[in-house]
Order: sequence, then structure tokens, then C-alpha cells
Amino acid sequence: MDVFFSIAQQNMLSAPILFFVLGFAATLAGGNLSLPDAVSRMLALYLMLAIGFKGGAALTETTAHGEFALLLVAGITLSALTPLLGYGLLGRVSTLPPIERAAVAAHYGSISVVTFAAASDALTRLGIASDGFMVAVAAAMETPAIFCALLLIFRRNTPQAEDAAKRKSALVEVFLNVTIVILLGSFLIGLLTGKRGMAEMSGFIVDPFRGALCLFLLDLGTKAASGLRKSWREMKPPLLIFAIAMPLAGALFAAGLATLVGASTGNTALLITLAASASYIAAPAAMRIAAPEARPAIYLGLSLGITFPFNLIIGLPIYFALAGI
Repeated sequence: MDVFFSIAQQNMLSAPILFFVLGFAATLAGGNLSLPDAVSRMLALYLMLAIGFKGGAALTETTAHGEFALLLVAGITLSALTPLLGYGLLGRVSTLPPIERAAVAAHYGSISVVTFAAASDALTRLGIASDGFMVAVAAAMETPAIFCALLLIFRRNTPQAEDAAKRKSALVEVFLNVTIVILLGSFLIGLLTGKRGMAEMSGFIVDPFRGALCLFLLDLGTKAASGLRKSWREMKPPLLIFAIAMPLAGALFAAGLATLVGASTGNTALLITLAASASYIAAPAAMRIAAPEARPAIYLGLSLGITFPFNLIIGLPIYFALAGI
């Protein structure tokens, strides 16, 4: 228990988390600290590029290729099955229509790159090593959940031309969304250039990384609080419970799979964090095309307004404790 509170204290006193709290609290109080959309998008692209490149470069030095393959399969499995669990739970605890349940479920099977970055940063501060290939696992976990949700959305539709066109657009959005392209693309570039590329890029992707993460989390804090202020009437108690229960359920499943494959402590912590996180970039983009009738106030209110703050402030110490830290 002492270890748990020590991790929680270190996490809460880290600069990125405190900047998130600053943006969240100031916006709830009526302030406006949000960054221009272009700046926010640029910071998001930078973070994904830096995470991917460092992961690819680190993979050139790892020898745990067997663990990589097993964790990749575990991550894809978690991503594909979690939406089914979420869809079923929402059917029992809420009155949301099927398409809206599928849209929400997609967010809880897909992952949050920024939550992954915060967990990686926390592991670094704790001096716990993890492998660069976890970036590839994160990228692989983006798509299966959204694809599974699309099957739930389209399964009862007739194959009319309009439905076929919508289905095609949604699939293109899933497989070519900016998160996957930048994260996986920069991972491959880091893998190809290795140590030499890392030496060339370190001044851009290592030293400025935490500062960029602080700015981005400040902005996300404002967005999360702003979303809650707009959608709080939609946040019924069963939905609030769902937004906390789903990440905890994902964390437990991931902990079990990580134990089965014999993953290292650091890799286990990251897999648990990925399984517990909720998408607010890739999944919303796909749902806007596939399920325009689903309300963003619901799926973004839950994933970004409730689950994301919970994971950053309370969840990470729990997930690290599950990993044996």
C-alpha cells in the first residue's frame, strides 16, 4: 500500500499531470486556457512522431522478439474484444440505442496515445525500463476496436449504395487515420535509421518532449472540462459508472494476459494502461462518418471528460500496482 501511495504521489506531482489539472480546474471555474486548434493539432502530431520514432529506434537494440510477438497478439485481442464487453454492459445499464452503444464501445477498445505517453513518462521517472516495441503494440490496438464497432453498427443495415459508400469511408478513416499513419510511420522510420537516426533527432524528440506533453495536457484539460460543462446533463449515473468500470475491467484483462505471456514489469504496466485507456482522436473521427446519429456529447463526454482524467489522476497508480510496481 505504501508503494501504491508513493506512485500516486509521484504521478500527481509530475509536471504533465499538474498542467492537465490546471487546464481542467481553470476551465471548470470559467476560464479559457485552450490553445488554438492548429497549435493543439501540431502538438498531437509531434507527440505521436516522437513516441513512434523513439520506439522504433529502441527496437533495434532489443532482443525480446518473442515477447514482442506475444504482446502484439495480446494487444490486438484486447482491442477486438473490449468493444463487445462495452456494448453488452451499456445494453444492461443504459437506455442508449444500439448504434450509440457501439459508438461508445469503440472508444473503450481503441487507445489513447497521450495516456500511453503519460505512463511511459511515469515509468521513466520511476527508473523502470520498458521496450520500444510497445509503441507498435499501441498502434496495433487502435484499429481492431473501431472495426469491431463498425461491424456492430452496420450488421443490420441493408447493402444499399449509400450504406456501402458510408462503410467504405469509415474503413478508410479507420486504417488511414492520422494516429496510425504518424505513429506507425515514425516507428518504422526509427526502426530503419536506428542509433544514427536517434542521434540526429534527439535534439528534437527527446529534450522538448516533456514540455510539449505539458502544453498538450494543459489543452486537453481545458477540452475535457469544457466537454463536461456542455454535456453534464447527459452524464447519467450508470454512464458515469461505466466510464470508470470499463478502464478497470480492461486493466484486469490486460494484467492477466501479460502474466500469461511473461511480460516484463514495464511492458506489463504499458499494456495495462493501453487496455484501460479510451480513444478521443481516432474513434471519434471514424464514428462521425459511420454513426453520424450518435451524439459526440456522449462518447466524447465519457472518454475524454471522465475516463481520461480518471486514468491520469487515479488510474495510473492502480495500473502500475497491478503490474507489480
